[in-house]
Amino acid sequence: MEGKEEDVRLGANRFNERQPIGTAAQSLDDKDYKEPPPAPLFEPGELTSWSFYRAGIAEFMATFLFLYITVLTVMGVVKDQTKCTTVGIQGIAWAFGGMIFALVYCTAGISGGHINPAVTFGLFLARKLSLTRAVFYMVMQCLGAICGAGVVKGFYGKTNYELHNGGANMVAHGYTKGDGLGAEIVGTFILVYTVFSATDAKRSARDSHVPILAPLPIGFAVFLVHLATIPITGTGINPARSLGAAIIFNKDSAWDDHWIFWVGPFIGAALAALYHQVVIRAIPFKK
Repeated sequence: MEGKEEDVRLGANRFNERQPIGTAAQSLDDKDYKEPPPAPLFEPGELTSWSFYRAGIAEFMATFLFLYITVLTVMGVVKDQTKCTTVGIQGIAWAFGGMIFALVYCTAGISGGHINPAVTFGLFLARKLSLTRAVFYMVMQCLGAICGAGVVKGFYGKTNYELHNGGANMVAHGYTKGDGLGAEIVGTFILVYTVFSATDAKRSARDSHVPILAPLPIGFAVFLVHLATIPITGTGINPARSLGAAIIFNKDSAWDDHWIFWVGPFIGAALAALYHQVVIRAIPFKK
């Protein structure tokens, strides 16, 4: 019990904005809502807490499973020349969106369910977590992504894996690097804006008549963005996903445009954090 109390005191959710779901939210009134304090830039106590490392392990495992399922799905579609016997682009989009829904649901209570350095970056800018935790999450996400893509390569073998580009993100022929960058910025903005909106305790209190399960809109946003931008960049909006596939594929074609899949998502996440903090959070709280 003592260890559990320590987890609660210094855990991953210390600075989270927890909100009731469904009918439980309807009991809120003005006095029930309190603005949570911003997370400190550095939190030394985190480094001595098991919950800090448990959250990192959860991010590693979630990103590993995310890359395993999604890259495997992409490879299954790409290897078929006709695409008629595969799930197609819609199936790829469902794989990405569905896995985010499932994994956010599973890990939200442990690490917050980021599974994406861009999401972590946006939440850090909004002071939802410390710099120490943000960097740790990003490292674990990238390691998980590399391992997940590596397992897929093990299934397909080096020759087949490289023949079908290893699920790596690239700007498609007919599009410029500017097109790819713009697609990544807007796509990540939609995702991170949805994350902020779905987990905002102030909105939950204000709109308590609208029950919400946070992983659902987040996963659906990922699904829709993939439908729109797979033909342009293969859809990154997650630097860990792009890095893991690029490292395991490790060809010049994957690295030529790789910067787009870091710069674009980080710009999109920063814009979403700014928009949420300046515009959305500025709405007066009235029930």
